Amino acid sequence: MGATPATGAAPAAGEGPGAAAVDLLDLADRWVAQARPGEELEVAVARSTSTSVRAYQGEVESFTSATSFGLGVRVIVDGRQGFAHCGTFDDDAVAEALADARDNAGFAEPDPWAGLAEPDGVAPVVQDLWNPAVTAVGPARKVALALELERAVMAGDPRISGVREAAYGDSAGESAIAATTGARTSGRSTSCWLSVSSLASDGSETMTGYGVDVGRDPDHLDLDRVAADAVLRATRLLGGRAVPSQRLALVLEPRLAATMLGIVGGTLTGEVVLKGRSPFADRVGQVVASPLLTLVDDPTDPASLGADTWDGEGLACRRNVLIASGVLQGFLHNSHTGRRSGTASTGSAVRGARSLPGVGLQALAVAPGSGSLEDLVAGIEHGFLVQSMAGLHSGVNPTSGDFSVGAEGLMIRGGELAEPVREVTVASTLQRLLGDVQAVGGELEWLPSGAGCATMVVAEVALSGR
Repeated sequence: MGATPATGAAPAAGEGPGAAAVDLLDLADRWVAQARPGEELEVAVARSTSTSVRAYQGEVESFTSATSFGLGVRVIVDGRQGFAHCGTFDDDAVAEALADARDNAGFAEPDPWAGLAEPDGVAPVVQDLWNPAVTAVGPARKVALALELERAVMAGDPRISGVREAAYGDSAGESAIAATTGARTSGRSTSCWLSVSSLASDGSETMTGYGVDVGRDPDHLDLDRVAADAVLRATRLLGGRAVPSQRLALVLEPRLAATMLGIVGGTLTGEVVLKGRSPFADRVGQVVASPLLTLVDDPTDPASLGADTWDGEGLACRRNVLIASGVLQGFLHNSHTGRRSGTASTGSAVRGARSLPGVGLQALAVAPGSGSLEDLVAGIEHGFLVQSMAGLHSGVNPTSGDFSVGAEGLMIRGGELAEPVREVTVASTLQRLLGDVQAVGGELEWLPSGAGCATMVVAEVALSGR
């Protein structure tokens, strides 16, 4: 299920030291035992702590540490569903949430597909995603990492004029689900990250660059690589200009390739398909992409920060192949969309304790091909390496697949990176982009979103400039 880190909420009643010691699964069991005859009852519980340190101009700009508690109750009676939640484990508050959920169910419209998830026999891939090294890092070390990251960026190049923000963050979350249908699951995970946004200047021109590293062990975060990445991305765009409109090969670094494929993946959920908002709704079993592209959602892979043992309804997470060698295999479902579609849940329910289960991507990844970014660039006579896209989500119509977004990056000429480019627009459709993939790199990069992607090359994309 996962827990969403807090961002500064003060503890509510029942959130003192005693609440921190509560066994979440026992708590969920205790309230599920309150179910009435003929009533389906589910209780989801989560607890998380998070820290964020931001450095600016050699000083600590902010240090935030917060703890969050959440408990959600779902009641289903005669096809009517009610839900309520509270931000404390206090008995009176939980009892009130249960009463509210029952009351809400009484006013709900009947839904023939409503119901809690039934155990489906899929064996869980048990994962240990908890690293005590994250919770053992003291405040002084967290501050030192943020300050050191800022210093490293400032020393990286004389054209670096400033750092917008250098940050260290971490989180530790626990969750549990219990239900009258037999679901009884719990899990916990930790994560940590370093991120920085740099500024490079030349005269009146200023460009930005971003670097990030994520993981489950603070000692494995590569501060030097994060700093160097932010410096390179800012400085190499200085002097960028628009180029004439043309068609060329588009090279998407892993970050951007993951973002584009994430938009594609978002159209491959049962929820979106049932609402008539997916351009791939009727294409299962058809070729929808290049044979070089295989796309999976695999939360059983511990390399992803989206990894988990259980989904948001207490079913075992599993590896779901969405596209195999270009052929659409199917869609992601929770129990509701699975029933409504005449199929079954794919273990893809996502939620927080304070929300109902939706359907979503957990750990989207491409099957790697071969070659590094440098290798792929070397094989392109005329192309454009995209470093960033502006308005990517607002510029893409996920229903039709059309997109038109601003971009900046570097031209590729004769297999080598050339002049920086700004103020251009990349336009195509998601369908054409998938079909025109002509290379997938062999180096998979795991991103903060939990996605894993490699460099991708897309043939014959329209670039609009001056």
